[in-house]
Amino acid sequence: MLQRKHRLTKEKDFELVFKKGRSFFVKELGVKVLQNNLDHPRAGIVVSNKISKKATERNKIKRRLREALHLAIPNIKSNVDILVITRPTVINLNYQEIESRLTNCLSKLRLI
Repeated sequence: MLQRKHRLTKEKDFELVFKKGRSFFVKELGVKVLQNNLDHPRAGIVVSNKISKKATERNKIKRRLREALHLAIPNIKSNVDILVITRPTVINLNYQEIESRLTNCLSKLRLI
């Protein structure tokens, strides 16, 4: 579980990162990043109804992404907001594949 200070919670913050952040996408998911004025990174996850109509499957994907982010947060440089956006093919991945895709995106954006 991500600590409270490491979470993006406000809709305004999500919109700002979505509109102005720089991004990197792979087939299954993408990451958008924007600088913030804090001394720690914050992260948010977007899993839309297009991924699956079943809430249990969307929540399963969110739990896996949250854990991967939790493990990556200590290595991420500070003062950034991160938004993880999923695509429909993410539903076919297991945890290790999700973690490797996320790490790949973060390293391409030079956050790790």
